[in-house]
Amino acid sequence: MLPPRELRDFAKVFQQAGFQCYLVGGALRNIAMRRPHTDWDIATDATPEQVGSIFQRVIPTGARHGTVTVHFRKLQIEVTTFRIESDYSDSRHPDSVTFTRDIHEDLKRRDFTMNAMALNLHDGAFVDPHNGLMDIKGSIIRAIGVPDERFSEDGLRILRAVRFAAQLDFAVDDDTRRAMTGSLARLSSVSPERIRDELSKTLQSPHPSIGLNLAQETGVLKSILPELDACVGVEQATAPRALIFAFSGPTRADSAPSFDVFKHSILACDGAPADVLELRMAALLHDIGKAPTFARDAEGNISFHGHELVSAELTTAILQRLRYPNAFIRKVTHLVAQHMFHYEPEWSDAAVRRFIMRVGREHVEDLYRLRRADTYGKTGRPTPDSTLDELQRRVEKIDRESHAITIADLAINGDVLAREAGIPRGPVMGTLLKYLLDAVIEDPAQNTREILLSLTEAFRKNYMNR
Repeated sequence: MLPPRELRDFAKVFQQAGFQCYLVGGALRNIAMRRPHTDWDIATDATPEQVGSIFQRVIPTGARHGTVTVHFRKLQIEVTTFRIESDYSDSRHPDSVTFTRDIHEDLKRRDFTMNAMALNLHDGAFVDPHNGLMDIKGSIIRAIGVPDERFSEDGLRILRAVRFAAQLDFAVDDDTRRAMTGSLARLSSVSPERIRDELSKTLQSPHPSIGLNLAQETGVLKSILPELDACVGVEQATAPRALIFAFSGPTRADSAPSFDVFKHSILACDGAPADVLELRMAALLHDIGKAPTFARDAEGNISFHGHELVSAELTTAILQRLRYPNAFIRKVTHLVAQHMFHYEPEWSDAAVRRFIMRVGREHVEDLYRLRRADTYGKTGRPTPDSTLDELQRRVEKIDRESHAITIADLAINGDVLAREAGIPRGPVMGTLLKYLLDAVIEDPAQNTREILLSLTEAFRKNYMNR
């Protein structure tokens, strides 16, 4: 797989101006792995000012540290000057940056060997001083040089290791893994927003459980999501033996670990749609309330009474701490709070309508998917659920029949009630509208102007004249 023609033409501009031009970073790693890529990172000996002199559309996105973004034809290309970084007093940013003309010096400052390769776009020469290609072939994440030093320079690299493990299904080499655990204090220098971004990328990976399991084993999870880490060892329903071994590796059959709430949660996360971050997050956090609500009675029976409400409270706190948008927080928290619905075929049509009203029609499809992810978290595979399928069919039937589900669906509104029935605006009208909706939910035939006004009169006599 070769870089696109536009990128090679881009490199010719550097060559004609007398500058070097290397493809680096994730783009080159993905090309080596024969994976698609659309974001292109270039390293050059040209300074930001010199890049600005040879291209027309240049944005100084990080010129102080040598980075600009160049718009070239249909591409947006991040261009960074070869640089040497020294001292990281805040364990996050270099105290000083010195430009250099040596690509090898530039590659030394990077995090992992697989990200420290370069392809000369002038002559095709491949530069790999840290054997990154060998580690890619071995599916290994290895810090460059001394791992402790790499993590001391930038605590975010610890989270990047977790994310890459999930995205690429790579293992972390032993020295790098030990350094992750030994450098946990560095995470305190990472902003909540950067932690949020790395967590989101991890959750949108093909198998988030790989990265999350690594995070738990290295102590990273306890630093960034202590509420989820608290679920380790909290007894969950028994899982198939093959599923247990998938998390624990080869062990003796008589020493197989229990399948706890943590393992169930990260597997449920795997089972949620990867393209809907809210669902991946809800699947991950839906049972975190089980740790504080765990109880065992005298007969040994386990219970987690009200865990969904505790889970919702913890979810709100976590997502606020990580600075997720308010709309995202509201949706994820709502899904977590509602995930314990128990449909039975005996439900009346009115009961199904009340279910839709309670959870919100806009959330029903996502609740189905969260329930399927929850089941995946118990079985490790997609499992048919005829009961859920039946509920889905009944909800769709109600949709086709256009039954009233919200106050906005009623045949009359507050203006009519104020004008024709003399109902004062305020709490009384709010109570009346809920009363009318409840009546219509029970019997959709009552959703007519005449009947609702009649019910309003009955409401007035029974409630307002007391």
